[in-house]
Amino acid sequence: MNQLSLFDMNPGGSAGQNGGTGMAPAAGGPLADRLRPASLEEYVGQQHLLGPGKILRQLLERDQIPSMIFWGPPGVGKTTLASIIANRTRSAFVNFSAVTSGIKEIKEIMLQAQENRAYGIRTLVFVDEIHRFNKAQQDAFLPYVERGSITLIGATTENPSFEINAALLSRCKVFVLKELTEEDLVELLSRALADRRSFGSARVHMDPSLLPVIAAFADGDARTALNTLEMAVLNGEIASDGSVAVTHETLEQCLGKKTLLYDKKGEEHYNLISALHKSMRNCDPDAAVYWLARMLEAGEDPLFIARRLIRFASEDVGLADPQALPLAVAAYQACHFNGMPECNLNLTQAVVYLSLAPRSNALYRAYETAKADAMTRLNQPVPLVIRNAPTGLMEELRYGEGYVYAHDTREKMARMTCLPEDLKDRRYYLPTEEGAEGIQRQRLAQSRAFRLGTKVDETGDS
Repeated sequence: MNQLSLFDMNPGGSAGQNGGTGMAPAAGGPLADRLRPASLEEYVGQQHLLGPGKILRQLLERDQIPSMIFWGPPGVGKTTLASIIANRTRSAFVNFSAVTSGIKEIKEIMLQAQENRAYGIRTLVFVDEIHRFNKAQQDAFLPYVERGSITLIGATTENPSFEINAALLSRCKVFVLKELTEEDLVELLSRALADRRSFGSARVHMDPSLLPVIAAFADGDARTALNTLEMAVLNGEIASDGSVAVTHETLEQCLGKKTLLYDKKGEEHYNLISALHKSMRNCDPDAAVYWLARMLEAGEDPLFIARRLIRFASEDVGLADPQALPLAVAAYQACHFNGMPECNLNLTQAVVYLSLAPRSNALYRAYETAKADAMTRLNQPVPLVIRNAPTGLMEELRYGEGYVYAHDTREKMARMTCLPEDLKDRRYYLPTEEGAEGIQRQRLAQSRAFRLGTKVDETGDS
C-alpha cells in the first residue's frame, strides 16, 4: 500500500509510548492556526480572485487596496486573506470581532488608526462577522472609511445586500469567496502533512487515498479539513519507532460516519444515484430507500438528491400522477429548511411515493422528439395565424390574420394549426393510460379531433 511518509525528523522525539495510540498535540494552538498562510504563494483557493490577471490579484500587485467585504461560507480563508493583504501592503493589522466589540472599541481603534496615519502607516481593520454589527456600530466605521483613515475589510457569511448598511456597502468592494474544491483541500492537507509546524517531531504514515475522504467530509471548509486531519493524527497508532500511522479505521472513527467507500465526485457517486433512480423506476421502494440511506449517511448533499427526485417526477411519472412533481419540489424545500439529519424522512417520503406512483415517460419522449425536430429544422417559420402583430406593417403582412381567441369559443379551442406547415402532422405527446394520464389521453384525443374535424375512435385516439 502506498504511504505518505512524512516528517523525517530527529529520532527520539516526543512520540509517546511504544505500541500505544494517540500523541500529544504540537504546541501553538489548533493546526489551522499554526499553519495559517503568510503569503499569497501559500494561500489555497479563490483563483477566480487571486489567479494571474484576476481583479484582486491586480489590486494587490498595484498596492491599491480599497475597503472590501469578503462574502463566503465558513472556512474558505477570509481572515487569512485579510492578514496576507495587511502583510503585503505593510499595514497595521487590527483583527476586530463583531461578536465581542462595541462602538467604544471601534472609536478607540479609529483614533489609533488616525495616529498611525500621521506617521505614514496605513491601518487595515478586519471585522469578522461584520453582519452581526447593528446599524449604529456599522455607521461608526463610515467617517473613517470615507476619510481613508482605515482600510476596512469585513467578512460575512450572509448576503451583504441585506446585512450591511447601504452607505457603508457603497464604499466597499464586495468579493465573493467560494467554497474550496476537493482538489484545493487535498492540496492543503498535503501541505499540512509536509510542514514541520504541524505535528512536531512525529513521523506520520497515512494512505494518500484518505486525504480526499477528509476533503469530501470537510465540504469546502479548510478549517474543518485541518481539524479533522489533526484529530486523526492525534488518535493514530504509534509504532515502536515513534511514528504515527493513520488507518482507514482511525479516520472512520474520527469522522463518525462511514464515508470511506463514497466519493461525492467519483464513480461511486454516480453509481449510487443511478441505483436510486432505477430502483424507483422499477417500483422498488425498499431498494430505493436503501440507496437513499447509503448516500445520506455517507455525506451526500440532500439537495442534490432532491433535485434528482424532481427530475424523476417529470421524467418517469409525469402526468400519470400530477402530484408527483409538487411533492418532489416540497421535498427539496424541506431539505433546504431542515438540512440533515432532519430532512432524511422528507426524502424518504418522496422516494417511497415516487417509487409507487403510476409510470409514464410520455413527457420525456415528447420533449426528446420535439428537440430532435427543433435542432434539425431550425428554419421552420411560425404560422402567420399565431404571429404577434404590434405594428401596422405587420398587420399588412397578415400577421395574426385569422387568429381566434380560444376563450371566446364554446369549445374553448379553435381550428387553427399552430405547428409549422412541414410539421403539422407531427405528434410529440403520446400519453399512456397509466393513472391520471388516461384522462389526459382522452382530452388530447378530443382536442385533436376537434381541431382536425375528425372523430374520436373507441381507443381514445383521433
